[in-house]
Amino acid sequence: KYTARLVDGTIFEKIGFDGNEPLKFVVDEEKVVAGLDRAVATMRKGELAIVTVQPDYGYGSTEVRQELAAIPASSVVVYEVEMVDFTKEKSSWEMNSKEKIEVAVKKKEEGNLLFKCGKHQKAVKRYAKAVDYVAEDGFFGDDEQMLAKALRVSCWLNHAACSLKLNNYEEAVTLCSKVLAIDRHNIKGLYRRAQAFIETEELYLSELDIKKALEVDPHNREVRSLQNTLKQVQSKSNKRDAKLYANMFAPRRKFSSVVTKRPKVEKSENEEGSDCFAN
Repeated sequence: KYTARLVDGTIFEKIGFDGNEPLKFVVDEEKVVAGLDRAVATMRKGELAIVTVQPDYGYGSTEVRQELAAIPASSVVVYEVEMVDFTKEKSSWEMNSKEKIEVAVKKKEEGNLLFKCGKHQKAVKRYAKAVDYVAEDGFFGDDEQMLAKALRVSCWLNHAACSLKLNNYEEAVTLCSKVLAIDRHNIKGLYRRAQAFIETEELYLSELDIKKALEVDPHNREVRSLQNTLKQVQSKSNKRDAKLYANMFAPRRKFSSVVTKRPKVEKSENEEGSDCFAN
């Protein structure tokens, strides 16, 4: 339950009072503002709390209209919250192998939905969480082990795709390398690692991955397109390097030496031996 106010006391939202049901939601799924989401995740059953939320973790820099009042842009908001009850997600060590795989699949699907919505940072968390549930091969039987390995590979590849979107190129290389350690012919692993290598200017390594990918699938359109991109980047890099070396090794301009002779001035007898001072 909560009552939400502006700092001047204006109430803009009341949840769980006057016979209405309390709000039920899963944390970290953007059902409430980020500040409230983080706060309730730390609360105990029956706890009462006052939560002050800054604009960056609240409603941001735009005006938002709620049922009871409008929230002006860049407003600090205050929640009086009561944690009625909560259910804690099962820890990985509390699950059997079937449950782990089911949860991993669910987390992966949640990540896919977030990726499609452009929420790449949140998708990364889902993929990493999914891998945590299926990380230990020895925990699974033979059939489940194949499924667990496939889930890891899929989540690593999707995580790498997010990393590319977030400009985390080294992370993308690491994730794709994990995939290729399991399946060295994985097209998506080679393709995405080649993309990351281009961005980090490891052009030779990118070329190697593209060649390997085309050996597996010579007609892959995405890989062919990336090969063309690489050629363009290599051409620009070669021109830049050629210009740099040309400047480094260009012959230096020779200047003729000019000897300036100072005319000899003979002192008169009266000046001989005297010093000159300026006032």
